Amino acid sequence: MELRHLEHFVAVAEDQHFTRAAERLMVSQSGLSASIRALERELRAPLFVRTTRRVALTEAGRALLGEARRILAQVRAAHEAVAAVQGVLRGTLTLGTEQCIAGVHVAGLLAAFRRRHPDVEIRLRQAGSGDLAEGVAAGRLDLAFAYRTRPDTDQLRSVPLAAEPMTVLCHPDHPFAATGAALTPQDVEGEVFVDFHPDWGPRRATDAVFAAAGVGRTVALEVNDVHSLLDLVDENLGIAVVPRHFRHKRPSLTALALKGVGEASYETVALLPSAQATGPAARALITLLAP
Repeated sequence: MELRHLEHFVAVAEDQHFTRAAERLMVSQSGLSASIRALERELRAPLFVRTTRRVALTEAGRALLGEARRILAQVRAAHEAVAAVQGVLRGTLTLGTEQCIAGVHVAGLLAAFRRRHPDVEIRLRQAGSGDLAEGVAAGRLDLAFAYRTRPDTDQLRSVPLAAEPMTVLCHPDHPFAATGAALTPQDVEGEVFVDFHPDWGPRRATDAVFAAAGVGRTVALEVNDVHSLLDLVDENLGIAVVPRHFRHKRPSLTALALKGVGEASYETVALLPSAQATGPAARALITLLAP
């Protein structure tokens, strides 16, 4: 099995299209098709269902995809390790992060990394914590900064970044603001909530808090960015339960403690693959997090 066959397979699987994958890989479409056929012959199984418009993975293709990504990530890490021994860090650092993650200033961290390692190409992707965890485990990402969604495994490990309580944000004219008192999930039951997409870390943390308290809630206003959430609360269209550090982003809003839910209900981590699969660039970035 040749590495180029796996690279070609992963590209077609991600693009779901032979022409687009060939353009991205800068190979001929006929050459790409021949590479996939050779891989299918070796594995004795069809990897794609081909139609006139797109291609889709077969069951065998889905089984191969995760393994292929991990193999390619390990090969890339091996190349980078050799370069690091020679005194120069090269290659690509593919990083994932949530918005406004606690415990790390991503832009400043990447700027410091680039100053130290200018020959490393940095690629950044923003997504929800569940998707980021899957990306690291599958080898699509070298590391990610995210909300902790799962315990450590052989394929995914974590480095703690920060832990903080959740806070209720509301408009100064909201009745909650007049009292200034800490609130329980029961106190806010029935309110109109503004919140993020279900895969974002703050939403996962809030859902977990209310589930643990046995309190149901309906998110009427769902957004995918922090500023939209703050704008909606600023117009008194609903309240939000968010990590405590969000309160500094819009001082005009009233921030109230959420009590009875634990002191560290929002925990952020750096997610990495196994120690053997972690490349030199990812290790170098993590060292910059040390105080």
